[in-house]
Amino acid sequence: MENASLVGLSRQVALRRELDVISNNVANMNTSGFKAEEMTFGEYLMPKARDDTFQRRDRTLSFVEDLATWHDQTAGAIQTTGADTDVAIDGEGFFVVEGAGGTRYTRNGAFQINSQGVLVTSEGARVLSTSGPIQLGPNERGLTISSDGTISTNEGVRGKLRVARFSSLQDLSKEGASLFRSDAEPQEATARVRIVQGAIEKSNVKPVAEMSRLVEVTRAYESVTSLLSKQDEIRRAAIEKLAEVPS
Repeated sequence: MENASLVGLSRQVALRRELDVISNNVANMNTSGFKAEEMTFGEYLMPKARDDTFQRRDRTLSFVEDLATWHDQTAGAIQTTGADTDVAIDGEGFFVVEGAGGTRYTRNGAFQINSQGVLVTSEGARVLSTSGPIQLGPNERGLTISSDGTISTNEGVRGKLRVARFSSLQDLSKEGASLFRSDAEPQEATARVRIVQGAIEKSNVKPVAEMSRLVEVTRAYESVTSLLSKQDEIRRAAIEKLAEVPS
């Protein structure tokens, strides 16, 4: 395969990956606590040939390389819902939850109480307090969560929401729509963090920006496809010309 085709193919692969990332962002515009994904691209230079006996000096080929996908951890807007089990974090930090895979972290505070009286996430992971899962009795009423995360009912204090923070957000790896995991040891949230009951943090996806990117990447993909098609036509024409040369 010729160099132009290889370079174009590398660009197409990178653009296809970017389309997948943008599409996922658009699909989760209304997912509470969702953090938009961004891509980082780089230039990969092919190594030069080692043989110096060519008549012409080799030209280094420049390919497009998909370096990494990172998450925009800026906070989304806090939306009031009025539901007692909905909570949002105003400041840095993550709710600590426990699922089948172990301890995870999330900004999605759309919680609910399951049939066993345990406070859980929408995916069923148990929300953790500073002393473990939060268990409520069948006769408990008047759930309130104060700004420091203290949970109370008509039977008194039931615990305090555990909110963790990380010195480096790059230590977090995404799982699903709004869960993160980390091998790093989290720290306790600072006193400046405020818990807001009856509200949730919306996705930080910017719809207009994402749709603009979607159009831009789609056009770039079509442009590369057109270039490769023209390159193929040139190659085909050259082969036909060579076939016409008398032996």
